Amino acid sequence: MLFFFITIAAVLVLLLLEVPVGFAFGIGALLYGFLSGTDISFHAGFGYSQISAFSLLALPLFVLAGTLMGTAGISERLLNFVNAFVGRTKGGLGAVTVLTCAMFGAISGSASAAIAAIGKIMVPRMIKEGYPPGHATALVAVSSVLALMIPPSIPMIVFAIAIRESVAKAFLATMSPGIMLALVYCALNFIFLRKNKTITVQPKISTGAMIEEVSRTGKEASLAIIMPVIILGGIYSGIATPTEAGAVALVYTLVVGLFIYRGMNFKDLYSSTIDAARLTGAVMMVLFFLFIMSRGMILAQVPNQFADMLLSISDNKIVLLLLINLLLLIMGMIIDDVSGGVLAAIILLPVIQKIGVDPIHFAAIVGTNLGLGNVSPPCAPLLYMAGGVTKMELSEYIGPTMKFLLLGHLPMVLIVTFVPELSLFLPGLLD
Repeated sequence: MLFFFITIAAVLVLLLLEVPVGFAFGIGALLYGFLSGTDISFHAGFGYSQISAFSLLALPLFVLAGTLMGTAGISERLLNFVNAFVGRTKGGLGAVTVLTCAMFGAISGSASAAIAAIGKIMVPRMIKEGYPPGHATALVAVSSVLALMIPPSIPMIVFAIAIRESVAKAFLATMSPGIMLALVYCALNFIFLRKNKTITVQPKISTGAMIEEVSRTGKEASLAIIMPVIILGGIYSGIATPTEAGAVALVYTLVVGLFIYRGMNFKDLYSSTIDAARLTGAVMMVLFFLFIMSRGMILAQVPNQFADMLLSISDNKIVLLLLINLLLLIMGMIIDDVSGGVLAAIILLPVIQKIGVDPIHFAAIVGTNLGLGNVSPPCAPLLYMAGGVTKMELSEYIGPTMKFLLLGHLPMVLIVTFVPELSLFLPGLLD
């Protein structure tokens, strides 16, 4: 156990020193091998076999599809469609942002893609209509997490592989919490803005004109709207695996973006492919070293020893679940959701098995917690990305962000943790 804590401490220090995540875990794997006296090449084959899994091929496919959507015109058409419903009410553009991030997640499974695609369009539009800039940026940051919770979710693909559970069930575990969180964020957005007098609202239109606008924008966005139906319908009908659905998503995006919407050209395709390849390569590097570390730790019985240590603190299931939530929140604050998911699977799976928590319920706990951590300081990769897209200082939007998290996301974490039926109902339909 001592070697485990030294290794984790070393990785955390490297991350806080802004060493790239892949290199930090690579050094951690080497350090653990050195301390434990194990030849790391002994575990390299296991790491390679894990990242070569067919299910993991879905990751680059969804990453590239999500990267292309921002330039394909898909996100803008989704925004216009949602705006036709709620855009003419005070705070309506904020609700449009939240709901479009949720819909975008049902297509791409990538929070960073949601920030890039939705944030660049909606934040300037909200500021132009009188929204406080900090509120607009915070709303994009916290709503981007919905793309990690609404299936298909890239972190859930990796997590399901790590715990050897059904990817389809892991997808569904975070779906109900994701939908509920989207509604909570919409409600909080309206509450926070109810006394704001700077917001300008588009003039009301007749019911007939609204129906016409919804029909027009719906027709324009129809190809984008039916995309998640095709992807998720293929997975849950048994026609396609998540990997095959990722391939369908990519081909569909290419056809729609290049030849129907014509929102991108071959130059955009090239640059997006390069960006997606870099991101995929970075994730695969992290996963490779994480799987190597996990192999060494499992053989040394570290996860079981860690489980026994937690169980020695308390045998109360509620206390242990709160401790697990705290650990997951800290993980999410420091590392990305994909890495955090694998690390959680390695360290915490034996604990949840011993206290009788369903692994699919654990998937929902992990997904919801890491999403909260990814927009919570100090590291908060999604929070800083939102500020980078909107070119704002953290001090301008940290206050509104914390209000959304404390009143919205944190209560949802507790609900997911202590009301397992919320996460298990939809996966249970697949049995």
